[in-house]
Amino acid sequence: MSLLEKLLGKPGRGTVAPEPYRDAHPRRSAVVRQAAGLLLEYPDQELVDLVPSLRAALAEVDADTGPVEDLLTWLTAGPLPEVQAEYVQEFDLSKRHSLHLTYWTDGDTRRRGEALAAFKEVYRAHGALPEGSELPDYLPLVLEFAAKVSPADGYELLQRYRPSLELLRLALRDDGLAYSGALALVCATLPGVSPEDRQTVMQTAGYGPPTETVGLEPYSSRLLPVHERNAP
Repeated sequence: MSLLEKLLGKPGRGTVAPEPYRDAHPRRSAVVRQAAGLLLEYPDQELVDLVPSLRAALAEVDADTGPVEDLLTWLTAGPLPEVQAEYVQEFDLSKRHSLHLTYWTDGDTRRRGEALAAFKEVYRAHGALPEGSELPDYLPLVLEFAAKVSPADGYELLQRYRPSLELLRLALRDDGLAYSGALALVCATLPGVSPEDRQTVMQTAGYGPPTETVGLEPYSSRLLPVHERNAP
């Protein structure tokens, strides 16, 4: 039984049971997940300056950069304040593109608190507790954990919440946002084929998030003891 299953039990509504962890290209998966995690964070000048390194790192491990070429171009082509404003509009002000995996399964409910506690315990088991303001299911945080701390448990988190990833990918795609390419890259590191529509995802997972709101303790997208966020 995996650590996450011990903490949460069998996968329920909105989640799927991951196949046993196997990865024929672990280095490629790590680079893809680290790059995607960086690309999904708030864009600042440091990220813009990192774009050539991200493209080179993906090419070095033979990852298909096609899905993120539009995003890499968009990040560097326009004025940074406009890029930042669109990011805030689409991710911070719109729940339609939530980067928090358990929001898609549980909304703002008490049940979500149990899932967030499980994420935290997975990090704790590896001495990589989050700190600060972001919740532990924040996708860039999960991707960094999977890339740099524990590929196996990171895979478990990502694949168990695969429907959340796919719904986010489809929402970004349907709204014409280049960020959908980052989700496509992440999903390509996981087993199975990504569905083409929401209905297929919903049939597989069978859920819609409840709306009960409760207070949630904040966490950060920074991991300890991972002090540095180097380019892949």
